[in-house]
Parts: sequence; structure tokens; C-alpha cells
Amino acid sequence: MKLDVSFFDTLSRLRLSMGHKSSMNLSGNRKSVLKGSSTEFSDFREYMPGDDIRRIDWNAYGRLDRFYVKEYMEEKEAVISILLDTSASMDYGKNKKSDMAAMLTAAMAYLGLNNMDRVLIYDVQKMDAPFVAYGGKRAFPRLADWLGQRTFSDRADIAEAIRRLPVKGPGITILISDFLQEEFVDTDSERFHQLLRFLDYRRQKAVFLHVLAEEELNVELTGTRNLIDMEEKSTLRLTLDASSIRIYEKALQAFTASLKRDCAKAGAIYALCSTGRDFHKLIFEDLRMLYDI
Repeated sequence: MKLDVSFFDTLSRLRLSMGHKSSMNLSGNRKSVLKGSSTEFSDFREYMPGDDIRRIDWNAYGRLDRFYVKEYMEEKEAVISILLDTSASMDYGKNKKSDMAAMLTAAMAYLGLNNMDRVLIYDVQKMDAPFVAYGGKRAFPRLADWLGQRTFSDRADIAEAIRRLPVKGPGITILISDFLQEEFVDTDSERFHQLLRFLDYRRQKAVFLHVLAEEELNVELTGTRNLIDMEEKSTLRLTLDASSIRIYEKALQAFTASLKRDCAKAGAIYALCSTGRDFHKLIFEDLRMLYDI
């Protein structure tokens, strides 16, 4: 599926919600906790030696016989980090999870660039070489080319990738993955919860976009099949009948519910993204919780 001009025209009306206020010493469209010299008024405070006398409010002085200065919100550039899972398991499905993940990455990156934010995209298998984009929408064509060069193979350690994320100050971290790693699929594991605590400690608004193939969500295969682990290259011969499919569906429900529950407890955002879902509806309806509208 290709994303057309009308898609991006509609997308440009949205903006990612920060959750945390930015404090980067850069120029952009986010409001910082720091006080600066933009045109948006913030508050009054008493004059202190060294303050710019041009900020004295003479009307307040006339009423109160004391000097007060005006403070303004300083506009800052937010940092949006997007981690793309490029493991072999993502290269699955009639409509491949890798294609859905790349389109989600493109859409999230465009939202940031359109708002003059700094966008860093990480291939989780190459965390030391992120693609850095800034300066608005003119950076998007290069970003799209970079995405087009990604290959989905081998294994990826999501937990290690997040730990290596070199964030400085508040921002948004978006992880796009199928989360098909043993420590995440095991609902008794604390690994996912530990990642959420780590991102919160790093003052990141965490967004987890869980990409699964329609065939993984709604199993229609029956009979005896050879199931191939795309990362381990191992094969499991399995007979699929109504009973085994029910067991699978119960485990899948527990898996997604566990991720969603942990995210809710940590104040993070979780969204299940099926490759069978219309992409426009996914972005503009299912993911509305991500935006300042």
C-alpha cells in the first residue's frame, strides 16, 4: 500500500501529544517549562535585579506600586524517538507486518516533522546508527528512502535496544514491533514492565504499537502443518484443529491483554495494529489517543 498526498494532507492537521513538556534548548513548536521570549504570555513575577527592564509591566506598577515582569513560554523542539523492529518475525503475513510497521513509522515521523520536531528512527538491530531528521517536512523524502532500505531478518533484542536509547530530556519514544520475544510472550515475566519503568525514569512518553498479522489474530489453517520459526530456523510439526486453535487464541488474548494492562498501569499507550485493518482507519480512528486535536 502506498500513502498518497491526501493521506499526508489529513495527517498534517494532527500533532503527537507530548505528555511531558519539552526542555530541549532548540527551536520548534513545543512549549517548554523554561521561560523565554516567544509571544505567548505565561505569568507575572516580581522584578529581580538583572531582569530585562523591557519586560516590566508598567500598568501593574501603576496599580500596585511594585515592579512586575512578564514571563513567556519558550518554544522548543521536541525529540521523537521511533524504534522499528526489523527482526525476521516481522516479515510475515499476506500483508506483511514489516510493511505495516514501515508505514506506521513513516506516519509517526511525518507528524513530528510537520510540527518541526526532531525525529530519530532506530533500526533496533543497529541502535548506534539512527536516522536523524529535522527541519520540517523537507526531510521526509530522505526518511522514506531510509525506510525503504530496511531489511527484516535475524533476531532483535527489544529490551537491549531500549536500554541503549540515548535520550536526553523529555520526549516521546514509539516502539513498533510484534513483541514476539519469549520474555514478552511469557505473561509472568517482568521484562516488559521493567522497560516501561525505564522509559518513565528517562522521562519518555511511551507508545507501543503492537503489529500482528491478520493470520496471527484469526487462525484459519487446519490439518497437520510444519510451523517454521523465522528467527531460530527451527520447525515444529503440529496438527491444527478446533481445540488447538482455541488454546492458541486464549494464549494470544492473554499476551495482548498483559501488554495493554502493563501499559495502562504505567501511563503508556498501547495499540494493537492488525495488518488486516484499513490503514487510514487505523491512523485516523484507532490511534486518535496519540494526538493533540
